[in-house]
Amino acid sequence: MVTVSIDIGGTFTDIIIIDGEIHYYKVPTTPANPEQAVLEGLGKYLHNNIDEFIHATTIATNSLLGQYGLELPRTALITTKGFRDVIEIGRQNRPELYNLDFHRPKTLIPSKFRYEADERTDVNGHIIKKLDTDSMENVKNSLIKNKVKSVAICFLHSYMNPENEVNLKNYLSEYFDNISISYGVSPEPREYERTSTTVVNSVLMPVVSGYLKRLKSVLDKFGSPEINMMSNAGGLVSVDEVIKKPVNIIESGPAAGVIAASEFSSILGIDKVISFDMGGTTSKAGTVINHNVEITAEYEVGGSSHHGRIVKGSGYPVRFPFIDLSEVSSGGGTVIWKDKTGALNIGPMSAGSEPGPVAYNRGGKEPTLTDSNLVMGIINDKMSGSDKILRKDLALKALEKLGDPYEVAESAIKLANLEMARAIRLVTVERGLDPAEFTLFGFGGAGPQVTMPVADELGIKNVIIPPEPGVFSALGLMLANIKYEARMSYPEDLEGGFTELEQKLKYQVKEPEFLRYADCRYVGQGSELTIPVKVADRESIISDFTDTHNRTFGFTLDRPVEILTIRVFAVKKRIKPDIKSGKNIESKPVERKVYINGKWENVYVYQREGLPVGKEITGPAVIEEDGSSTFVPPKWKIFRGENNELRAVKL
Repeated sequence: MVTVSIDIGGTFTDIIIIDGEIHYYKVPTTPANPEQAVLEGLGKYLHNNIDEFIHATTIATNSLLGQYGLELPRTALITTKGFRDVIEIGRQNRPELYNLDFHRPKTLIPSKFRYEADERTDVNGHIIKKLDTDSMENVKNSLIKNKVKSVAICFLHSYMNPENEVNLKNYLSEYFDNISISYGVSPEPREYERTSTTVVNSVLMPVVSGYLKRLKSVLDKFGSPEINMMSNAGGLVSVDEVIKKPVNIIESGPAAGVIAASEFSSILGIDKVISFDMGGTTSKAGTVINHNVEITAEYEVGGSSHHGRIVKGSGYPVRFPFIDLSEVSSGGGTVIWKDKTGALNIGPMSAGSEPGPVAYNRGGKEPTLTDSNLVMGIINDKMSGSDKILRKDLALKALEKLGDPYEVAESAIKLANLEMARAIRLVTVERGLDPAEFTLFGFGGAGPQVTMPVADELGIKNVIIPPEPGVFSALGLMLANIKYEARMSYPEDLEGGFTELEQKLKYQVKEPEFLRYADCRYVGQGSELTIPVKVADRESIISDFTDTHNRTFGFTLDRPVEILTIRVFAVKKRIKPDIKSGKNIESKPVERKVYINGKWENVYVYQREGLPVGKEITGPAVIEEDGSSTFVPPKWKIFRGENNELRAVKL
């Protein structure tokens, strides 16, 4: 049985192959054709057919951001008469109040491709006016004439009764392959958000299906295995599900890292974990409590962020389940620069994999955090994912443009640590949680370099560097379960509603376990909290909501509570690989000069595989392995645990 998992990130593509043994690899991502990195990696390291292929990719997000140079497919919107401009009107909010140069994201569907249908459903789901498909003849002809590739259909109150949407989809399906109806993607209230979700889904359908077709062609060379993909909610879904609902995989890569942290925390018996994933482009943080990940019901794709907080109104809202994550532009490839006042800044620009940091010698001109860690001696000069040697001399020249190269490098890394600590506070302090009570799991190619300094910023005293941190998110794909979601708005009977959703999901997942949630709010509020449901009793759910609201925001309101949407996840557990075993080799530490707190110190550098289990090392020290380096600052001690993890404790 050969199982392969591949996580395509902005800088590196991580590959794990299990064929009786477990193998870990990294290859540079090929942004213009991401499947090319898959082909190159598998062609280099795999010599058998694949039985199971598990995948995470950033193609959905990067396509909307224009990072792949892809032209988004021509998409049309058909909506209820009088609502054609809802995606452009939005919420009329100003995301950056004092920024006079702020520009809203480009509308995904221009006005000339937005059409109206003379139909109407009331708020209770009663059909006031049925859709006459004959009246859609001119619309259909216009779509064909304008060579529209994808169609989004979103009618008023269709979440209560989708009859008119379904009839129009059936009528158009003879002429168009890519049709997305709001009831099938986001059957819940909020007209703007629901329309935006449907539009994003429609825009991505040709992009994602085209990519998957090319990926399948690559995998034909390896036995044409079944493909499962990581969803935003932290579970695996089929390719067919992704083609119908590509919004499923907008944040698939970051979700995999949190799942890996959740599964490994269960092995270690740790109940409160912060997942900290620093890759080549960004850093992501999430919380895991009692081995359960936190879920949120909305995300803003393609938007900007302020210290990890998504700026509302800066992107395209998507109402779909996502693992609750914060993300900042602090990765190994994050660019260091000075503004007009001479102040040092990091990001949001990233060198990515092309051209990459200056030390990669691929044409990069702007210094990055990887260049900084290289010149400071925290990482060695072997490039992750290849046999190429990093050019420290080029990194020094680039940093010298900004001042003393070592002072600039250390200051930039400290700025990045502050930024990443802010991101972690968003998923802890702003959720009513004390980060000092958690263990920080640091991974990603660049994560172990900064995990302990970031922990210092947050008052965290325990750190775990898991096995193979450079490809830990890809490991999360191997550890994930099958997971599908269904939802219903304004259920009259809670138990009946949950049961109906569960029956629907049984057609997709055989013999699943069900997880129930409810989106609740005080009457008059503009946002909800998603509450796990143990008992489908209204009073019990309201009590749990009140407790969660008080813990999150520090207060409660003397108002009625309404349950807007209920949702069910069907989970099917998979057989998981053994990730605990690690290699043991004999090796002696070597000395290397590392720049720490403004001066050079002789520091011992250890090989992770050469560390005996339980032997304590006191910082400062560096622990190296393929794909990553762990920096142990002063006043920390670290040792290798029985499950091949590195455990660090603040002295």
